[in-house]
Amino acid sequence: MFEAVLAGATDPEITDVEVIRRPALSVSASDFLDADGYVLGCPVNLGYIAGALKHAFDTSYYQILDATRGRPFGVYLHGNEGAEGAVRAIDSITTGLGWTKAAEYVIASNKPDTGALAACRELGGVVAAHLMS
Repeated sequence: MFEAVLAGATDPEITDVEVIRRPALSVSASDFLDADGYVLGCPVNLGYIAGALKHAFDTSYYQILDATRGRPFGVYLHGNEGAEGAVRAIDSITTGLGWTKAAEYVIASNKPDTGALAACRELGGVVAAHLMS
């Protein structure tokens, strides 16, 4: 799913957008502050976002709270169980931050099929297109 999002965000029709990738455990407040938009992706474990993504927000939330308002974001999730809890958590975090949802979340259960991968590619492209100058 990550590779599909990346392919969409780096499509040749997307111009003047630099795509930077960070594993969730290495994301800092500076990374959030330096970015103009975000694509968040994680596995859904026990119906909730992965600990690594939660850690990224736990360690950065108040440092980025006002400075990142209005920035576009997208989300892709993958798991073998329901993702409702993960969606609620991400909605709560991004609403609190004042981020703007650029596209519908992509949620895949079990092995992502071609439809989910196509949706991920579109997700990457849509978020990147919101950032074109």
